[in-house]
Parts: sequence; structure tokens; C-alpha cells
Amino acid sequence: MQQVSDQLRLEAKKIGFVPTMGFLHKGHLSLISKSKNIADITVVSIFVNPTQFAPNEDFNRYPRDIDSDKKILEELGVDYLFLPSADDIYPFSFQTFVTVEELSKIIEGEYRPTHFKGVTTIVNILFNCVKPHFAIFGQKDAQQAAIIKQMVNDLKMDVVIVVEPMVRESDGLAMSSRNVYLSEEERNSARLLYSSLLTAEKFVQDKEIDPERIKREMKVMLSEDKNIRLDYIKIVNADTFNEALFIEEGNVYYVLIAVRIGKTRLIDNILVRPGR
Repeated sequence: MQQVSDQLRLEAKKIGFVPTMGFLHKGHLSLISKSKNIADITVVSIFVNPTQFAPNEDFNRYPRDIDSDKKILEELGVDYLFLPSADDIYPFSFQTFVTVEELSKIIEGEYRPTHFKGVTTIVNILFNCVKPHFAIFGQKDAQQAAIIKQMVNDLKMDVVIVVEPMVRESDGLAMSSRNVYLSEEERNSARLLYSSLLTAEKFVQDKEIDPERIKREMKVMLSEDKNIRLDYIKIVNADTFNEALFIEEGNVYYVLIAVRIGKTRLIDNILVRPGR
């Protein structure tokens, strides 16, 4: 992969990169489309990264369908699929990790304390292999994108991070490979996530300044469904990810939510602007 990228760079080709864990859906396809629009060459990686899963999480049952993924990438005209093995990425002697200290500790980091260390390490490794000019991530994993931006800025990495808007199912559920875990009843429950986020957006547009009031209203909505167990609702500044004490004009905020429905953990968010 490094040799391919070196040659592409010698030819003055701009490389766009979409890192994935496979089981591709329309959210991934939107990232690939963005790469094809802004770069000469698009590389997609598929690697289910063990270091971002805790021992009690779903690494072994994470959905995989490499044959289907390859067919999709060929149909989209993706230039290169980078498909390393776990031994390629983490040989027996591996002992180096990359950590973004503060951003990795909050919000998702409180519930998954080892997760982001695994994410930043694998993204760093993949960047070193693919050597992209642009790397495209989705808004669904908003905190992850912010952490990767922080890493790139802190380590002076020569890559532009592009964050693309959320892609949703027709019923509003955020596109995710884990949606296949949901039963029909659980899927119906999951629709409440987006409804609660739209409620938060309406409050912000109506110039509600108290984040606690917005979160209370969301919790009331979610408590109506017995299948939903709330991990958190956070309203944070979109640039810093600091929790908002007040909703102020001129700022942009993420409303972030994480829930458990059955055995499945889902995250979602919405980007809101006061008065708009």
C-alpha cells in the first residue's frame, strides 16, 4: 500500500481515503462519493479493529461480508481496497499506541474508556500506510471525528480531515452496521432517538437557552419506551466538545445521545444552530 501511494504521489495524484470496518451501507457510500469528488484516487480500507473493542463488546459478532463489500466497491469505481489482516496491523511485537488525552476521556470515553485509544492508533497506522491527502469520516461518529482532527493537528500530520453529514434510513434511524442486530420491535423503539433529537433541534431553533430543559424533554420522550436504556444525552460545543452551560447565538452545538436497546448500543447526534 505504501509503495502504491508513493507512486501515486509521484504522479501528483491526490489520494482520498475512507477507512471502514466493512459491512458497507449508504453512509459509507456517501463518504466514498465525497472522496471521488475531491480526490483523483480513492482508497477504501476494511479492517475490523480489535483494539477499539473492550472484552465485553461485540468484536467477534460484528457484522462482516467482505464479498458483498468488494462487489459494492467495484461497482462504485473505487480505485484501491486496502484489506490488511490483524497480523499485518498488530504483529506479536506490537507495543505502541496513540492517545488524545482529554477528548478521549469524556462522553463516549466515560462509557468506553479504551475505545478511542484503539481508534486513534489504527487511524494513525492506516494514514501511514495509505498516505492520503484527504480522509473522510462521517458525522455519526462526531466525537471520533473531533478526536482524529485533534490528533492530526497535534501531530502535524499532512492530511485534511473531511467530515460528511449524517445519512439516515427512511425512518430516521442513523445508518449503522449494527442496525442489523435490532429486532423489528427494537427497530421501532430506535426511531425515538431521531424524534428526540428533532425535539432538541426545535427547542434550540426557538431560542431555548437552557440545555438542562432540553435534555429533560428528551428523557421524557425516551422514557416512554421500555426497550430504551439511556446512557447519556449531552449538548456540547461543536468545536471543543465542552458541555454547554447555555445555548448562545452564534455558536454551533452537537446534541449527542447513546442508548442501549436489547443487546445493541446505538449512538446518534444532531448539529444545531440557535435561531436557525
